[in-house]
Amino acid sequence: MCVCVAGLDAELYYVRDDVVNHYALSFILPVPSETNSLHFTWRSKDKVDYLMGFHVDNPAAMNQPQSNISTQGEVPLFRVDLFCSGKVDGEVVLTVQLNLTIHSNNFTVLNFKRRKICPKHPDLKIPPVSNNKTVQRPENGVSIPTTSTRVFYISVGVCCAVIFLVAIVLAVMHLHSIKRVELDDSVSDSGSSQGLSQPSTQTTQYLRADTPNNASAVTSYPSLRIEKNDLRSVSLLEAKAKVKDISISRLRVTLRDVLHEGTFGRIFHGVLLDEKDPAKEKQCFVKTVKDHASEVQVTMMLTESCKLRGLHHRNLLPICHVCTEEGEKPMVLLPYMDWGNLKLFLRQCKLAEANNPQAISQQDLVHMAIQIACGMSYLARREVIHKDLASRNCVIDDSMQVKICDNALSRDLFPMDYHCLGDNENRPVRWMALESLLNNDFSSASDVWAFGVTLWELMTLGQTPYVDIDPFEMAAYLKDGYRIAQPINCPDELFAVMACCWALDPEERPKFQQLVQCLTEFHAALGAYV
Repeated sequence: MCVCVAGLDAELYYVRDDVVNHYALSFILPVPSETNSLHFTWRSKDKVDYLMGFHVDNPAAMNQPQSNISTQGEVPLFRVDLFCSGKVDGEVVLTVQLNLTIHSNNFTVLNFKRRKICPKHPDLKIPPVSNNKTVQRPENGVSIPTTSTRVFYISVGVCCAVIFLVAIVLAVMHLHSIKRVELDDSVSDSGSSQGLSQPSTQTTQYLRADTPNNASAVTSYPSLRIEKNDLRSVSLLEAKAKVKDISISRLRVTLRDVLHEGTFGRIFHGVLLDEKDPAKEKQCFVKTVKDHASEVQVTMMLTESCKLRGLHHRNLLPICHVCTEEGEKPMVLLPYMDWGNLKLFLRQCKLAEANNPQAISQQDLVHMAIQIACGMSYLARREVIHKDLASRNCVIDDSMQVKICDNALSRDLFPMDYHCLGDNENRPVRWMALESLLNNDFSSASDVWAFGVTLWELMTLGQTPYVDIDPFEMAAYLKDGYRIAQPINCPDELFAVMACCWALDPEERPKFQQLVQCLTEFHAALGAYV
Protein backbone atom coordinates (compact mmCIF):
# COMPACT_ATOMS: atom_id res chain seq x y z
CA MET A 1 0.00 0.00 0.00
CA CYS A 2 1.13 3.53 -0.62
CA VAL A 3 -0.04 7.06 -0.08
CA CYS A 4 1.11 9.99 -2.17
CA VAL A 5 0.37 13.67 -2.59
CA ALA A 6 -0.04 15.21 -6.02
CA GLY A 7 0.80 18.72 -7.14
CA LEU A 8 4.56 18.28 -7.14
CA ASP A 9 6.88 17.54 -10.06
CA ALA A 10 6.72 13.92 -8.92
CA GLU A 11 4.51 12.08 -6.47
CA LEU A 12 5.85 12.02 -2.91
CA TYR A 13 5.33 8.62 -1.32
CA TYR A 14 4.87 8.44 2.44
CA VAL A 15 4.10 4.70 2.63
CA ARG A 16 5.21 2.14 0.08
CA ASP A 17 4.95 -1.64 0.42
CA ASP A 18 3.92 -1.30 4.09
CA VAL A 19 7.09 0.71 4.89
CA VAL A 20 6.72 4.25 6.25
CA ASN A 21 9.05 6.84 4.71
CA HIS A 22 9.94 8.77 7.87
CA TYR A 23 12.35 10.95 5.92
CA ALA A 24 9.53 12.19 3.68
CA LEU A 25 7.33 12.80 6.71
CA SER A 26 10.02 15.01 8.26
CA PHE A 27 9.65 17.56 5.43
CA ILE A 28 7.43 20.58 6.03
CA LEU A 29 6.40 21.22 2.43
CA PRO A 30 5.50 24.82 1.49
CA VAL A 31 2.02 25.46 0.09
CA PRO A 32 1.57 28.46 -2.25
CA SER A 33 -0.67 31.12 -0.74
CA GLU A 34 -3.11 30.77 -3.65
CA THR A 35 -3.48 26.99 -3.11
CA ASN A 36 -6.46 26.11 -0.90
CA SER A 37 -6.70 22.33 -1.27
CA LEU A 38 -4.37 19.35 -0.75
CA HIS A 39 -5.22 16.08 -2.54
CA PHE A 40 -4.07 12.77 -1.09
CA THR A 41 -4.20 9.40 -2.84
CA TRP A 42 -4.32 6.07 -1.03
CA ARG A 43 -4.05 2.63 -2.64
CA SER A 44 -4.28 -0.56 -0.60
CA LYS A 45 -5.38 -4.14 -1.13
CA ASP A 46 -6.37 -4.50 2.53
CA LYS A 47 -9.07 -2.65 4.40
CA VAL A 48 -7.52 0.20 6.39
CA ASP A 49 -9.42 2.09 9.07
CA TYR A 50 -8.42 5.64 9.89
CA LEU A 51 -8.90 8.45 12.37
CA MET A 52 -8.07 11.97 11.10
CA GLY A 53 -7.23 15.15 12.99
CA PHE A 54 -5.77 18.60 12.29
CA HIS A 55 -3.50 20.99 14.18
CA VAL A 56 -2.89 24.63 13.16
CA ASP A 57 -0.10 26.48 15.00
CA ASN A 58 -1.48 29.92 14.07
CA PRO A 59 -5.32 29.76 14.24
CA ALA A 60 -5.55 33.55 13.90
CA ALA A 61 -4.16 33.33 10.36
CA MET A 62 -5.83 30.10 9.18
CA ASN A 63 -9.31 28.69 9.74
CA GLN A 64 -9.72 25.12 10.95
CA PRO A 65 -9.01 22.83 7.94
CA GLN A 66 -11.86 20.84 6.46
CA SER A 67 -11.87 17.51 4.64
CA ASN A 68 -14.27 16.03 2.11
CA ILE A 69 -14.42 12.83 4.19
CA SER A 70 -15.50 12.12 7.75
CA THR A 71 -13.03 12.16 10.63
CA GLN A 72 -12.99 8.36 10.78
CA GLY A 73 -13.83 5.33 8.67
CA GLU A 74 -12.10 3.34 5.90
CA VAL A 75 -9.31 5.21 4.05
CA PRO A 76 -10.46 6.51 0.62
CA LEU A 77 -9.06 9.18 -1.67
CA PHE A 78 -9.44 12.43 0.21
CA ARG A 79 -8.93 16.17 0.05
CA VAL A 80 -8.00 18.68 2.78
CA ASP A 81 -9.13 22.30 2.37
CA LEU A 82 -7.08 24.99 4.12
CA PHE A 83 -8.35 28.56 3.91
CA CYS A 84 -6.63 31.58 5.38
CA SER A 85 -8.77 33.58 7.79
CA GLY A 86 -7.67 36.89 6.28
CA LYS A 87 -7.54 38.44 9.75
CA VAL A 88 -3.75 38.73 10.09
CA ASP A 89 -0.55 38.20 8.11
CA GLY A 90 1.28 35.10 9.26
CA GLU A 91 3.07 31.85 8.54
CA VAL A 92 1.03 28.77 9.40
CA VAL A 93 2.28 25.23 9.95
CA LEU A 94 -0.54 22.71 9.45
CA THR A 95 -0.29 19.12 10.69
CA VAL A 96 -2.63 16.50 9.25
CA GLN A 97 -2.58 13.47 11.56
CA LEU A 98 -3.78 10.16 10.17
CA ASN A 99 -4.05 7.21 12.57
CA LEU A 100 -4.21 3.99 10.52
CA THR A 101 -5.34 0.54 11.71
CA ILE A 102 -5.04 -2.55 9.49
CA HIS A 103 -5.40 -5.20 12.17
CA SER A 104 -6.05 -4.83 15.86
CA ASN A 105 -2.31 -5.11 16.52
CA ASN A 106 -1.13 -2.94 13.60
CA PHE A 107 -1.46 0.76 14.46
CA THR A 108 0.43 3.51 12.58
CA VAL A 109 0.42 7.31 13.01
CA LEU A 110 1.29 9.53 10.02
CA ASN A 111 1.85 13.28 10.45
CA PHE A 112 1.85 15.29 7.21
CA LYS A 113 3.16 18.84 7.72
CA ARG A 114 2.62 21.79 5.41
CA ARG A 115 3.65 25.47 5.69
CA LYS A 116 1.52 28.23 4.17
CA ILE A 117 1.85 32.02 4.18
CA CYS A 118 -1.51 33.62 4.88
CA PRO A 119 -1.93 37.30 3.90
CA LYS A 120 -4.28 39.66 5.65
CA HIS A 121 -7.41 40.46 3.65
CA PRO A 122 -7.51 44.27 3.22
CA ASP A 123 -11.29 44.58 3.29
CA LEU A 124 -12.20 41.77 5.65
CA LYS A 125 -15.34 42.30 7.70
CA ILE A 126 -16.58 39.28 9.62
CA PRO A 127 -20.34 39.36 10.15
CA PRO A 128 -21.86 37.74 13.23
CA VAL A 129 -23.09 34.20 12.66
CA SER A 130 -26.17 33.12 14.58
CA ASN A 131 -26.74 29.53 15.60
CA ASN A 132 -29.76 29.03 13.35
CA LYS A 133 -28.01 29.89 10.08
CA THR A 134 -25.90 27.72 7.82
CA VAL A 135 -22.42 28.81 6.81
CA GLN A 136 -20.89 28.58 3.35
CA ARG A 137 -17.16 28.93 2.67
CA PRO A 138 -16.24 30.88 -0.48
CA GLU A 139 -12.84 30.84 -2.15
CA ASN A 140 -11.32 33.56 0.03
CA GLY A 141 -12.07 31.68 3.24
CA VAL A 142 -14.48 34.32 4.74
CA SER A 143 -17.55 32.81 6.42
CA ILE A 144 -20.81 34.31 5.05
CA PRO A 145 -24.18 33.45 6.62
CA THR A 146 -26.90 32.62 4.13
CA THR A 147 -30.56 31.74 4.58
CA SER A 148 -31.83 32.01 1.02
CA THR A 149 -30.77 32.20 -2.60
CA ARG A 150 -31.52 35.90 -2.58
CA VAL A 151 -29.06 36.60 0.20
CA PHE A 152 -26.46 34.48 -1.61
CA TYR A 153 -26.72 36.54 -4.79
CA ILE A 154 -26.59 39.76 -2.79
CA SER A 155 -23.38 38.52 -1.16
CA VAL A 156 -21.88 37.68 -4.54
CA GLY A 157 -22.76 41.16 -5.78
CA VAL A 158 -21.14 42.77 -2.75
CA CYS A 159 -17.96 40.72 -3.29
CA CYS A 160 -17.79 41.79 -6.93
CA ALA A 161 -18.26 45.41 -5.92
CA VAL A 162 -15.46 45.12 -3.37
CA ILE A 163 -13.12 43.57 -5.96
CA PHE A 164 -13.96 46.37 -8.39
CA LEU A 165 -13.23 49.02 -5.75
CA VAL A 166 -9.92 47.36 -4.85
CA ALA A 167 -8.91 47.37 -8.53
CA ILE A 168 -9.67 51.09 -8.75
CA VAL A 169 -7.67 51.81 -5.57
CA LEU A 170 -4.69 49.83 -6.89
CA ALA A 171 -4.80 51.71 -10.18
CA VAL A 172 -4.87 55.07 -8.37
CA MET A 173 -1.97 53.99 -6.14
CA HIS A 174 0.03 52.93 -9.20
CA LEU A 175 -0.51 56.30 -10.90
CA HIS A 176 0.39 58.09 -7.66
CA SER A 177 3.57 56.02 -7.38
CA ILE A 178 4.61 57.00 -10.92
CA LYS A 179 4.02 60.68 -10.19
CA ARG A 180 5.94 60.42 -6.91
CA VAL A 181 8.94 58.84 -8.67
CA GLU A 182 8.94 61.59 -11.27
CA LEU A 183 8.75 64.24 -8.55
CA ASP A 184 11.55 62.66 -6.50
CA ASP A 185 13.77 62.63 -9.58
CA SER A 186 13.91 66.43 -9.47
CA VAL A 187 14.70 66.63 -5.76
CA SER A 188 18.32 66.66 -4.57
CA ASP A 189 19.58 64.40 -1.77
CA SER A 190 18.87 65.72 1.72
CA GLY A 191 18.61 64.47 5.32
CA SER A 192 20.98 62.78 7.73
CA SER A 193 22.25 59.23 7.98
CA GLN A 194 20.86 56.70 10.42
CA GLY A 195 23.08 55.65 13.33
CA LEU A 196 23.40 52.22 14.88
CA SER A 197 21.37 53.26 17.88
CA GLN A 198 18.47 54.91 16.02
CA PRO A 199 15.27 52.87 16.50
CA SER A 200 12.72 52.40 13.75
CA THR A 201 9.22 53.83 14.05
CA GLN A 202 7.81 52.19 10.92
CA THR A 203 4.89 49.86 11.64
CA THR A 204 3.84 48.78 8.14
CA GLN A 205 4.61 45.33 6.82
CA TYR A 206 7.85 46.51 5.27
CA LEU A 207 10.13 49.28 6.47
CA ARG A 208 10.80 52.23 4.22
CA ALA A 209 13.95 53.95 5.48
CA ASP A 210 13.84 57.61 4.42
CA THR A 211 17.58 58.22 4.42
CA PRO A 212 19.83 60.04 1.95
CA ASN A 213 20.54 56.65 0.39
CA ASN A 214 17.08 56.47 -1.16
CA ALA A 215 15.78 60.05 -1.15
CA SER A 216 16.59 60.33 -4.85
CA ALA A 217 14.65 57.95 -7.03
CA VAL A 218 14.79 57.37 -10.74
CA THR A 219 12.00 56.81 -13.22
CA SER A 220 13.41 53.46 -14.35
CA TYR A 221 15.68 50.93 -12.72
CA PRO A 222 18.57 49.15 -14.41
CA SER A 223 17.71 45.64 -15.46
CA LEU A 224 19.17 42.83 -13.41
CA ARG A 225 22.57 42.00 -14.76
CA ILE A 226 23.22 38.46 -15.94
CA GLU A 227 25.96 37.04 -13.81
CA LYS A 228 28.45 34.79 -15.51
CA ASN A 229 29.16 31.77 -13.36
CA ASP A 230 32.91 31.36 -13.43
CA LEU A 231 32.56 27.95 -11.83
CA ARG A 232 31.18 26.58 -15.09
CA SER A 233 34.45 27.38 -16.82
CA VAL A 234 36.34 25.10 -14.41
CA SER A 235 36.64 21.48 -15.49
CA LEU A 236 36.14 18.56 -13.11
CA LEU A 237 39.80 17.57 -13.48
CA GLU A 238 40.89 21.09 -12.49
CA ALA A 239 38.57 21.03 -9.47
CA LYS A 240 39.97 17.68 -8.34
CA ALA A 241 43.53 18.95 -8.81
CA LYS A 242 42.84 21.87 -6.44
CA VAL A 243 41.98 19.49 -3.59
CA LYS A 244 44.47 16.75 -4.35
CA ASP A 245 46.59 17.57 -1.28
CA ILE A 246 43.70 16.89 1.11
CA SER A 247 42.35 13.82 -0.70
CA ILE A 248 41.98 10.62 1.32
CA SER A 249 40.95 7.05 0.60
CA ARG A 250 37.23 6.33 0.34
CA LEU A 251 37.78 3.29 2.58
CA ARG A 252 38.39 5.56 5.57
CA VAL A 253 34.87 7.00 5.39
CA THR A 254 31.71 5.29 6.67
CA LEU A 255 28.34 6.88 5.85
CA ARG A 256 25.59 6.74 8.46
CA ASP A 257 22.31 8.69 8.44
CA VAL A 258 21.16 11.07 5.69
CA LEU A 259 20.83 14.48 7.38
CA HIS A 260 19.64 16.51 4.38
CA GLU A 261 18.75 15.61 0.82
CA GLY A 262 18.01 17.54 -2.35
CA THR A 263 17.45 16.77 -6.01
CA PHE A 264 21.04 15.73 -6.69
CA GLY A 265 22.90 16.32 -3.40
CA ARG A 266 23.02 14.71 0.02
CA ILE A 267 24.60 15.45 3.40
CA PHE A 268 25.43 12.44 5.57
CA HIS A 269 26.46 11.98 9.16
CA GLY A 270 29.73 10.10 8.60
CA VAL A 271 32.64 8.56 10.45
CA LEU A 272 36.29 9.11 9.50
CA LEU A 273 38.87 6.49 10.53
CA ASP A 274 42.24 7.69 11.72
CA GLU A 275 44.95 7.02 9.15
CA LYS A 276 47.47 5.67 11.70
CA ASP A 277 45.07 4.05 14.14
CA PRO A 278 41.91 2.64 12.46
CA ALA A 279 40.42 2.03 15.91
CA LYS A 280 40.05 5.78 16.37
CA GLU A 281 37.01 7.38 14.80
CA LYS A 282 36.01 10.98 14.22
CA GLN A 283 32.49 12.15 13.36
CA CYS A 284 32.06 14.37 10.31
CA PHE A 285 29.62 15.84 7.81
CA VAL A 286 29.88 14.29 4.34
CA LYS A 287 28.64 16.27 1.34
CA THR A 288 28.20 14.23 -1.82
CA VAL A 289 26.00 13.92 -4.91
CA LYS A 290 23.65 11.30 -6.29
CA ASP A 291 24.43 9.11 -9.27
CA HIS A 292 22.41 11.25 -11.70
CA ALA A 293 24.29 14.48 -10.82
CA SER A 294 25.92 16.14 -13.83
CA GLU A 295 29.61 16.91 -14.15
CA VAL A 296 28.85 20.63 -13.76
CA GLN A 297 27.04 20.00 -10.48
CA VAL A 298 29.90 17.87 -9.17
CA THR A 299 32.44 20.52 -10.19
CA MET A 300 30.45 23.28 -8.49
CA MET A 301 30.24 21.25 -5.29
CA LEU A 302 34.02 20.78 -5.18
CA THR A 303 34.83 24.36 -6.17
CA GLU A 304 32.39 26.01 -3.78
CA SER A 305 33.58 23.75 -0.96
CA CYS A 306 37.03 25.34 -1.25
CA LYS A 307 35.74 28.86 -0.52
CA LEU A 308 36.92 28.77 3.11
CA ARG A 309 39.78 26.34 2.69
CA GLY A 310 42.98 27.29 4.51
CA LEU A 311 41.23 29.73 6.86
CA HIS A 312 41.37 29.15 10.61
CA HIS A 313 38.89 30.77 12.98
CA ARG A 314 36.68 29.43 15.76
CA ASN A 315 33.57 30.57 13.87
CA LEU A 316 34.46 29.11 10.45
CA LEU A 317 33.95 25.53 9.23
CA PRO A 318 36.25 24.86 6.25
CA ILE A 319 36.53 21.44 4.61
CA CYS A 320 39.08 19.03 6.08
CA HIS A 321 39.22 16.21 3.49
CA VAL A 322 37.82 15.09 0.14
CA CYS A 323 37.44 11.74 -1.61
CA THR A 324 37.88 11.99 -5.38
CA GLU A 325 38.70 8.43 -6.42
CA GLU A 326 37.90 7.36 -9.98
CA GLY A 327 34.59 5.58 -10.39
CA GLU A 328 33.17 7.09 -7.18
CA LYS A 329 31.13 10.22 -6.67
CA PRO A 330 33.31 12.84 -4.92
CA MET A 331 32.74 13.43 -1.22
CA VAL A 332 33.59 16.51 0.85
CA LEU A 333 34.24 16.06 4.59
CA LEU A 334 33.69 18.75 7.23
CA PRO A 335 33.95 18.64 11.05
CA TYR A 336 30.75 17.45 12.72
CA MET A 337 28.46 19.86 14.63
CA ASP A 338 25.87 18.15 16.83
CA TRP A 339 22.82 20.28 16.04
CA GLY A 340 23.65 20.62 12.37
CA ASN A 341 22.31 23.26 9.99
CA LEU A 342 21.43 26.53 11.75
CA LYS A 343 18.33 27.28 9.66
CA LEU A 344 16.84 23.86 10.32
CA PHE A 345 17.73 24.17 14.00
CA LEU A 346 15.98 27.56 14.26
CA ARG A 347 12.85 26.18 12.66
CA GLN A 348 12.82 23.24 15.08
CA CYS A 349 13.07 25.73 17.95
CA LYS A 350 10.09 27.62 16.54
CA LEU A 351 8.00 24.46 16.66
CA ALA A 352 9.38 23.25 19.98
CA GLU A 353 7.34 22.92 23.15
CA ALA A 354 7.97 25.42 25.96
CA ASN A 355 9.75 22.75 28.00
CA ASN A 356 11.85 21.53 25.10
CA PRO A 357 15.59 21.63 25.88
CA GLN A 358 16.20 23.23 22.48
CA ALA A 359 14.12 26.28 23.39
CA ILE A 360 16.41 29.31 23.13
CA SER A 361 16.31 32.80 24.59
CA GLN A 362 16.79 36.15 22.91
CA GLN A 363 20.18 36.37 24.58
CA ASP A 364 21.17 33.06 22.93
CA LEU A 365 20.13 34.39 19.53
CA VAL A 366 22.20 37.57 19.98
CA HIS A 367 25.16 35.41 21.03
CA MET A 368 24.80 33.47 17.75
CA ALA A 369 24.76 36.74 15.83
CA ILE A 370 27.96 37.86 17.58
CA GLN A 371 29.71 34.65 16.56
CA ILE A 372 28.63 35.03 12.93
CA ALA A 373 29.83 38.65 12.95
CA CYS A 374 33.19 37.54 14.42
CA GLY A 375 33.65 34.96 11.65
CA MET A 376 32.72 37.50 8.99
CA SER A 377 35.05 40.10 10.53
CA TYR A 378 37.89 37.60 10.15
CA LEU A 379 36.94 37.02 6.49
CA ALA A 380 36.85 40.78 5.88
CA ARG A 381 40.35 41.17 7.34
CA ARG A 382 41.56 38.40 5.03
CA GLU A 383 39.76 40.13 2.11
CA VAL A 384 37.55 37.09 1.54
CA ILE A 385 33.99 37.77 0.31
CA HIS A 386 31.47 35.07 1.20
CA LYS A 387 28.68 36.18 -1.23
CA ASP A 388 26.07 33.84 0.31
CA LEU A 389 25.88 34.49 4.05
CA ALA A 390 22.63 33.13 5.52
CA SER A 391 21.49 30.86 8.34
CA ARG A 392 21.35 27.96 5.85
CA ASN A 393 25.13 28.29 5.43
CA CYS A 394 25.90 28.10 9.15
CA VAL A 395 26.01 25.15 11.54
CA ILE A 396 25.63 24.91 15.31
CA ASP A 397 26.64 22.46 18.04
CA ASP A 398 25.08 21.58 21.40
CA SER A 399 27.14 24.25 23.17
CA MET A 400 25.58 26.99 20.98
CA GLN A 401 28.81 27.47 19.04
CA VAL A 402 28.05 28.71 15.52
CA LYS A 403 30.34 28.29 12.52
CA ILE A 404 30.03 29.74 9.03
CA CYS A 405 30.46 27.24 6.21
CA ASP A 406 30.52 27.38 2.41
CA ASN A 407 27.46 27.32 0.19
CA ALA A 408 28.20 24.05 -1.60
CA LEU A 409 24.90 22.24 -2.38
CA SER A 410 22.85 25.05 -0.78
CA ARG A 411 21.01 25.78 -4.04
CA ASP A 412 19.92 22.15 -4.14
CA LEU A 413 19.19 21.64 -0.44
CA PHE A 414 17.34 24.97 0.02
CA PRO A 415 15.76 25.59 -3.42
CA MET A 416 13.13 28.00 -2.00
CA ASP A 417 15.92 30.43 -1.02
CA TYR A 418 17.32 30.75 -4.56
CA HIS A 419 15.71 32.17 -7.67
CA CYS A 420 16.52 32.22 -11.35
CA LEU A 421 16.01 35.64 -12.91
CA GLY A 422 15.85 34.46 -16.51
CA ASP A 423 19.52 33.61 -17.06
CA ASN A 424 19.60 30.00 -15.81
CA GLU A 425 21.54 31.05 -12.69
CA ASN A 426 20.08 30.64 -9.20
CA ARG A 427 20.91 33.40 -6.70
CA PRO A 428 19.95 34.15 -3.08
CA VAL A 429 18.00 37.21 -4.24
CA ARG A 430 16.35 37.93 -0.87
CA TRP A 431 19.75 38.13 0.86
CA MET A 432 21.57 40.20 -1.78
CA ALA A 433 22.45 43.89 -1.57
CA LEU A 434 21.08 46.18 -4.27
CA GLU A 435 24.49 46.70 -5.93
CA SER A 436 24.90 42.92 -6.13
CA LEU A 437 21.50 42.52 -7.80
CA LEU A 438 22.01 45.34 -10.30
CA ASN A 439 25.73 45.30 -11.06
CA ASN A 440 27.03 41.96 -9.80
CA ASP A 441 29.11 43.99 -7.33
CA PHE A 442 30.13 41.96 -4.26
CA SER A 443 32.20 43.24 -1.37
CA SER A 444 32.51 43.03 2.39
CA ALA A 445 29.74 45.66 2.46
CA SER A 446 27.40 43.36 0.53
CA ASP A 447 28.22 40.65 3.08
CA VAL A 448 27.16 43.14 5.78
CA TRP A 449 23.79 43.49 4.02
CA ALA A 450 23.40 39.69 4.04
CA PHE A 451 24.37 39.65 7.73
CA GLY A 452 21.47 42.03 8.46
CA VAL A 453 19.08 39.57 6.78
CA THR A 454 20.70 36.68 8.68
CA LEU A 455 20.16 38.57 11.94
CA TRP A 456 16.50 38.95 10.93
CA GLU A 457 16.38 35.17 10.36
CA LEU A 458 17.73 34.60 13.86
CA MET A 459 15.13 36.84 15.49
CA THR A 460 12.28 35.18 13.55
CA LEU A 461 13.59 31.63 14.15
CA GLY A 462 14.19 30.81 10.50
CA GLN A 463 11.41 32.60 8.65
CA THR A 464 11.95 33.51 4.99
CA PRO A 465 12.56 37.24 4.34
CA TYR A 466 10.53 39.14 1.70
CA VAL A 467 8.42 36.02 1.32
CA ASP A 468 5.59 37.72 -0.60
CA ILE A 469 7.77 39.87 -2.89
CA ASP A 470 8.36 38.70 -6.46
CA PRO A 471 12.11 38.04 -6.90
CA PHE A 472 12.01 40.02 -10.16
CA GLU A 473 10.72 43.03 -8.22
CA MET A 474 13.33 42.91 -5.44
CA ALA A 475 15.72 45.42 -7.02
CA ALA A 476 12.99 48.04 -7.58
CA TYR A 477 11.56 47.32 -4.14
CA LEU A 478 14.89 47.91 -2.39
CA LYS A 479 15.70 50.92 -4.55
CA ASP A 480 12.39 52.45 -3.50
CA GLY A 481 13.54 52.27 0.12
CA TYR A 482 11.49 49.36 1.45
CA ARG A 483 12.88 46.75 3.86
CA ILE A 484 11.65 43.82 5.93
CA ALA A 485 9.49 44.78 8.91
CA GLN A 486 10.70 44.62 12.50
CA PRO A 487 10.13 41.09 13.86
CA ILE A 488 7.72 40.61 16.73
CA ASN A 489 9.46 40.90 20.12
CA CYS A 490 12.62 42.24 18.46
CA PRO A 491 14.03 45.20 20.47
CA ASP A 492 14.27 48.53 18.65
CA GLU A 493 18.03 48.67 19.26
CA LEU A 494 18.54 45.32 17.53
CA PHE A 495 16.33 46.23 14.58
CA ALA A 496 18.27 49.47 14.19
CA VAL A 497 21.39 47.34 13.67
CA MET A 498 19.62 45.46 10.87
CA ALA A 499 18.42 48.71 9.26
CA CYS A 500 21.97 50.10 9.20
CA CYS A 501 23.15 46.96 7.40
CA TRP A 502 20.59 47.69 4.66
CA ALA A 503 21.74 51.20 3.73
CA LEU A 504 21.73 51.58 -0.06
CA ASP A 505 25.17 53.22 -0.07
CA PRO A 506 27.74 50.52 0.82
CA GLU A 507 29.91 53.19 2.51
CA GLU A 508 27.07 53.94 4.94
CA ARG A 509 26.93 50.37 6.23
CA PRO A 510 28.81 49.45 9.42
CA LYS A 511 31.93 47.29 9.35
CA PHE A 512 31.81 43.82 10.83
CA GLN A 513 34.08 44.84 13.69
CA GLN A 514 31.61 47.61 14.58
CA LEU A 515 28.79 45.09 14.49
CA VAL A 516 30.70 42.77 16.83
CA GLN A 517 31.20 45.59 19.32
CA CYS A 518 27.62 46.85 19.09
CA LEU A 519 26.07 43.37 19.48
CA THR A 520 28.43 42.49 22.32
CA GLU A 521 27.34 45.58 24.25
CA PHE A 522 23.67 44.77 23.58
CA HIS A 523 24.24 41.15 24.70
CA ALA A 524 25.77 42.41 27.96
CA ALA A 525 22.78 44.70 28.49
CA LEU A 526 20.40 41.76 28.02
CA GLY A 527 22.41 39.75 30.54
CA ALA A 528 21.95 42.48 33.15
CA TYR A 529 18.20 41.77 33.19
CA VAL A 530 18.52 37.99 33.50
